[in-house]
Amino acid sequence: MIPTTIRDGEHVEAVVVGGGQAGLSVSHGLVEAGVRHVVIERDSIAHEWRDGRWDAFTLVTPNWHCHLPGYPYDGDDPDGFMTRDETHAWVRRYADTFDAPVAEGVAVQRVRRRPDGVFVITTSAGTITADTVTAATGGYHRPVVPTWAAQVPAHVHQVHSHEYRNAAALPGGPVLVIGTGQSGTQIAEDLHLEGRQVHLAVGRAPRVARFHRGKDCMTWLAEMGVYDIPIATRGLAKRESTNHYVTGRDGGRDVDLRAFAREGMGLHGRATGIEDGVVHFDDTLAANLAHADSVADSIKDDIDAYIAREGIDAPAEARYVPVWHPEPGPSTLPLDEVATIIWAIGFRADWSWLGELDVLDPEGLPLQDRGETSVPGFRFIGLPWMHTWGSGRFHAVARDAEHVADAITRTVRAAVPEPTP
Repeated sequence: MIPTTIRDGEHVEAVVVGGGQAGLSVSHGLVEAGVRHVVIERDSIAHEWRDGRWDAFTLVTPNWHCHLPGYPYDGDDPDGFMTRDETHAWVRRYADTFDAPVAEGVAVQRVRRRPDGVFVITTSAGTITADTVTAATGGYHRPVVPTWAAQVPAHVHQVHSHEYRNAAALPGGPVLVIGTGQSGTQIAEDLHLEGRQVHLAVGRAPRVARFHRGKDCMTWLAEMGVYDIPIATRGLAKRESTNHYVTGRDGGRDVDLRAFAREGMGLHGRATGIEDGVVHFDDTLAANLAHADSVADSIKDDIDAYIAREGIDAPAEARYVPVWHPEPGPSTLPLDEVATIIWAIGFRADWSWLGELDVLDPEGLPLQDRGETSVPGFRFIGLPWMHTWGSGRFHAVARDAEHVADAITRTVRAAVPEPTP
C-alpha cells in the first residue's frame, strides 16, 4: 500500500470510494493497467471486519473461497473459517502486496458530474476531480431499528448487532435478540454458549446445513456453479433476500434453533411491538422454523441430485429430524424480565453522498448492471447479487472487480486523445 494524500484541486483518472476487499480488488486491476487513481477510505483499510463484528465472529464460507485478484488464500486451513481478526489481517495484507494508493481517514461527502463529464469529488480533505468514480462501500451503512424501539423502558440496554462484542460487555440478565439472519442467530448462539438466558425473535431467514454427505455444503454449491448463476436468471428481487444462517465456529456446524430451544433458549415469532412494557410476538414461529428447515432440505436435495448426476462417490447421510416443536399461538415477554435487547434486523443503505447522480431507483437502491450505471463513468462494486450470488462474497468479488477495472481502464483510455502522428 502507498499512503496517499488528497490534494485539493488535483485531477486523477479514477477514484474508488471504499477500502475494503472490493475497492482494493479494483485498485489491483487499475495498478496493473497503469491507471492513475486513488482509493478513498473514511476509516482504515478493511476496518469493518474488525470494528463491525463480535469477538467470536468467523467467516461462514470456507477459507478457500477467499480469493482476491492475485491473492488466493495461502493459509494452512483451506476448509476452515477465518476469525474476525484473521480476516481483517488477511485483507490488510492484500493492500501491501501491490502499490494500492489509499487515502485513509478521508470521508467522501459528495460526488457530482460536470457537464463536460468530469466528476467532482468533495471530501473531508479537499476537492478533487476524476474521469471515473466507483462506489465500493457495500450496501450496509446505517443500522436499522424499528420505530417502536423508542418505547423500550430506560432500564433495558439496547445495542445493534454491529456493536455487540461479547456477553461480558452486556449488563447481567436475560437478553432478547431480535432477528434471525446470520448475525442474529450467531450472536444468540454466542450468548447461549456463555450461559446467558436468551430469547430470540425468529423471522423468515433460511438456513443451510454446514456439511452434507462428507463435504461442506458451500463447497458442494461452488462445485455445482451455484455462486456463478447471474442475477438475470433469478429476478431483481433476489438482491434483497436474506442470507442463509450457519456458522464457521469451532470448525463449522449447523445453527439449530430447535436444539437451542430444547436447551432452554426462548424462541418467539416475529416481534410486532411493545405495549405496556410487554413485547408482543406473532404466531409465525412454527412456520418460520419449518421454512428454514425446508430450505436446508431443498439445498440437500440439489446436492443429492448433483452427486447422482455426476456419479460422485459420496457417503449416504440421514436427513435432519426436528428435535423440538413450539406451542401454537402468539407469545409475549415482559421487559421487566429483559436486561438487554440486541437489534439484528439489518442495515439501510445510505447513498446520500452521490448527490444528484441518477444511479438509484425510487427505493434508493443502486440501478446497475454488473456494476455499470446509466451515468457514464460511474460504477458500483461489491454489492450482494451485483452480478451473481457470489458477488457479495469473497468467492466472486475478484471476477466482478476485474470486470469493473477493465471497464474503468477502457473509459480512461477513451478519454485520452490519440497522439497525432
